[in-house]
Amino acid sequence: MEPSRPAEAPEPADDELVPWLREGHHHLVLALHGAPRDLETWAFLPASSPLAFWARRQAHETSVHRADAQQAAGVPLTPLPARFAADGVDELLTGFHSTARSALHADPPRTLRLHATDSPGADWTVRLTDGPPQTVRTPVGDADGGPADCTVEGPAERLYLALWNRLPWDALKVTGDPALPELWREHGAP
Repeated sequence: MEPSRPAEAPEPADDELVPWLREGHHHLVLALHGAPRDLETWAFLPASSPLAFWARRQAHETSVHRADAQQAAGVPLTPLPARFAADGVDELLTGFHSTARSALHADPPRTLRLHATDSPGADWTVRLTDGPPQTVRTPVGDADGGPADCTVEGPAERLYLALWNRLPWDALKVTGDPALPELWREHGAP
């Protein structure tokens, strides 16, 4: 299936933005809950079903833009559950950065290890080359992950926000080559 082009979005006045966003969120929730489980529609990343893909994608899209709005307003960020944030890290690493569209490249090849300290099994090894990054899920202590040029550890929420360039990398424990977080900051967020 091919994507369709939505109608051009309106440009609401500032005082109309919050109601417009709430209405859009309401329609999104209704569409996801009302869709048949065997829905066939376009998706741009692998998933168990198109419905699962769009529910996941919109949840993460909404959380990142909520962080943007909260940072712009100068208010504290709403905490993200660790499991949700780890899923968002996984989507970014094994989804967005598994395609040829990823701008995250390294020559010579480098290896980045990411570990969410508050989420069991949330550990990834990212091999950066002159082609698309290759990410494998690597449980902590798994020898198959191999040595890494840089290891980044912290709570899943901090990893999630740093990988989306919404939080500085110094909020995490970085061991090894500090050039890899900088490379990510410059080229990693889709």
